[in-house]
Parts: sequence; C-alpha cells; structure tokens
Amino acid sequence: MIRKDITPEIINSKYNTYMTKAIGIVYTEVGLDYICGTMPVNEMTKQPFGILHGAASVVLAESLASIGSNMMVDLDKYYCVGQAIDANHIRPMTDGLVYGKAICIHKGKKTHIWEIKITNADNKLVCASRLTVAVIEK
Repeated sequence: MIRKDITPEIINSKYNTYMTKAIGIVYTEVGLDYICGTMPVNEMTKQPFGILHGAASVVLAESLASIGSNMMVDLDKYYCVGQAIDANHIRPMTDGLVYGKAICIHKGKKTHIWEIKITNADNKLVCASRLTVAVIEK
C-alpha cells in the first residue's frame, strides 16, 4: 500500500524532476494502491507526424508506477526501478491532455507489477501498459 501521508503535492514538489518535469507530467491523485497523473500532448511529447509519441506514453506509465512503488517501500532500505514494460498504443492524440492511472496488481518483496491505463478527456483508452518494478535493497 502507498503510505497514507503521501499526497500529489509532495510527489510533485520532491519527485517531479528531470524528464517528467521537462515533458509536463503532473501527479494528480494518490490512493492506497494507485497513482494518477496527466501529461500534455504538445511539441515536447509528439512525434514528427503530429501525434503523441509512444515513448512519451511509456514515460508517463513508468513514472506513475515507479513513483507508486517507491511510495510503498521504506526508502531508507530500498529503492524501486522499472524492470520491464509493455505498452499497447491504441488511439492517437494530437492535442490536449492524457490521463494516466497506475494500479498495483502485485506487491511482492522483490517485484511490484502495475497496470497503467492512459486515456483521453473522453475516457477513451490511448495506451494500455504493464510495468514490472524491481525492489532493490540499498
């Protein structure tokens, strides 16, 4: 379970750096077994044909799930990183926001597995992804 003291504000202020900040990912909601966020579809996240780049969707998916896993472990003893990701790109996007929701479906001692759905403003599926996260002892 994600720690109850974790809020989107904490995640955005402490962990929204580097690539996630550069492409505009914002963490919006945190529950006991899920985390949500948004990402703009713009010149930073589109591919040359004017649609959302599949790699940008993967960045959103992995960012949500990786942060979620790190919020489930004792950070003094462990850290979590993506180990394997699968993504099916279903619907193209040319502008607006995409909405990601990552749900932890397995929380083991050494791995976590997350299902991530990325949708458009009409709640239509844009990308379906699954991420295996490695839990690594420091």
